[in-house]
Amino acid sequence: MFNHSKNELLLLCEQVLQLAAQQGATAAEADLSESLGQNVSVRLGEIEQIEYQQDKSLDITVYAGRRKGRASTADFSPQALHDTVRAAVDIARYTAEDECAGLADAGLMARHIGDLDKYHEWDLPAEEAVNLAKQCEQAALDYDKRISNSEGAGVQTGHYQYVYGNSHGFSAHQQGTRHSISCSVVAAGANGMQRDYWYDASCRHADLDSPASIGRTAALRTVRRLGARSIPTGSYPVLFDTTVAGGLIGHLIGGLSGGALYRQSSFLTDSLGKQILPGFLSLREEPHIKRAFGSTYFDAEGVATQPRFVLENGVVQGYFLSSYSARKLGMQTTANAGGAHNLYLNHTHASQADLLKAMGTGLLVTELMGQGVNMLTGDYSRGAAGFWVENGVIAYPVEEITIAGRLQDMYLNIAGAADDALPRSPNKIGSVLVESMTVAGA
Repeated sequence: MFNHSKNELLLLCEQVLQLAAQQGATAAEADLSESLGQNVSVRLGEIEQIEYQQDKSLDITVYAGRRKGRASTADFSPQALHDTVRAAVDIARYTAEDECAGLADAGLMARHIGDLDKYHEWDLPAEEAVNLAKQCEQAALDYDKRISNSEGAGVQTGHYQYVYGNSHGFSAHQQGTRHSISCSVVAAGANGMQRDYWYDASCRHADLDSPASIGRTAALRTVRRLGARSIPTGSYPVLFDTTVAGGLIGHLIGGLSGGALYRQSSFLTDSLGKQILPGFLSLREEPHIKRAFGSTYFDAEGVATQPRFVLENGVVQGYFLSSYSARKLGMQTTANAGGAHNLYLNHTHASQADLLKAMGTGLLVTELMGQGVNMLTGDYSRGAAGFWVENGVIAYPVEEITIAGRLQDMYLNIAGAADDALPRSPNKIGSVLVESMTVAGA
């Protein structure tokens, strides 16, 4: 399906690194990628879009001592490669020296690169993709007579491959796929209209939920929001549904990321060895899970990835560091150049229903709005929607509310986590119950 074979990309990478050395670079690294895919969408039974995408790119970073230059191109012709390397070298000559700049240490390069089973072609003709999207949307429209309109359904296929190499002699190839089916519909009730959506994604299309199941779930999520109201302002337990709990843990990841730490712009600065979650919770990074989107044997600098505890029994065991941020902090890279790889939060309860019973009366949040998170102070304030819960049972939908707190307090006040993480997500974070937050309503 690709225009370039694995060996062709590896050879191009080698040529680019040789060009960098010939033009005076003391070190260099290159990333060549190619992607292709198809995106089909329908609305109310009619085709809205059939889009084909095919891209390729080369990013070259060169070092002249501790000076760094970077350039990119989508043209793989010999002249374009030469000109791109020349541009990167010229930039490096005029940038300021940075003692922390440079390749990751040679001894940290990945030596074993196994098959993570992430590449599964889906040769899906556009006509068949349209039919799948129509099935998905029709299942949603048929689910309930209150479903009054549709924002559409879509089927997307994506295939990618890339090669990373550097002047340590390291080079490696990876490829993967990402396929998805989605649907969004509108429901009308006596008190107005509501919308919601659902989707599934996997690297193997055979693992996707059926289009009809996705459509029905989108419809269910939409109609259950009808009749939403506000609630009185107060302090209540808040249960973050699995669809939004990942974002809550995402702020923790951001606070433990090297860039925020060395800039002193994180509410978790100097938190290594400190308790930031309850002792019954641990967060692991598992980069070698087969068919998981976040899996890889090497990071964006070629450094070998390893399973590890980020937090063990609530205590910070490590940060998320690239070689640059590690040097700025006087530490060693954690193989997180490019981000985290498959995070797993352990569970304390088998299901969200169990957490609802434990909560008793409080708020179940299923949607968050706005960007009211201060990563320097930890202050947290987001618009929210979801459901009011009484005696462990959902009573009615709520909207037009704001939830607020401090992330430091919210994390320490987590009362439980459910074993209901979404299969489509690389980070397995189930529903999370926080003992108390300020909720501003009517």
